[in-house]
Amino acid sequence: MEWISANIGSIIVFLIIVVMVVCIIWKMVRDKAAGRSSCGCNCANCPSAGVCHSKLKKTPGK
Repeated sequence: MEWISANIGSIIVFLIIVVMVVCIIWKMVRDKAAGRSSCGCNCANCPSAGVCHSKLKKTPGK
């Protein structure tokens, strides 16, 4: 019990970081399941632009 009281600040910071990481991973998994990408969709600067997004369909007359 003495160790816990001596390190309570570090334990709280560690728990906050763990919760943040779990939330980030959870969001990434949910986005992946929904078919969303984690990129910023700035394909002009991305070397993998042709791989990660399907090509846009052109509508006739446009």
